[in-house]
Amino acid sequence: MIPATSTMKFNLSHAVGRVRFCGLFEGISFLLLLLVAVPLKRVFKHELGEPAVFYVGSVHGALFILYLLLILLAWLDRKLTVKKAGLAFIASVIPFGPFLIDRKLAEDEKESGSAA
Repeated sequence: MIPATSTMKFNLSHAVGRVRFCGLFEGISFLLLLLVAVPLKRVFKHELGEPAVFYVGSVHGALFILYLLLILLAWLDRKLTVKKAGLAFIASVIPFGPFLIDRKLAEDEKESGSAA
């Protein structure tokens, strides 16, 4: 379970807030794919494994592309540095990655939000 802290508040009108919000769902979909759908298909060879991988994989793929697009837009809007954008990208391919960098991104969101 992900602890609900003050960093879990998202400002969707801010580019970094949108990255963080999408990252939450992208991370959850990645974990569902790795920990539920794929084992259901490959380990347990359950009949629901094939459709589970297809549907969860499709949702995860769409969220992954959206996440990368939002990172790019935040970087182009100069709300994320190249270093933070690269870190967010790397985190997107690591299980639990988006959850681990959320606090760093929340700090950037707060700093650039107060400067605007």
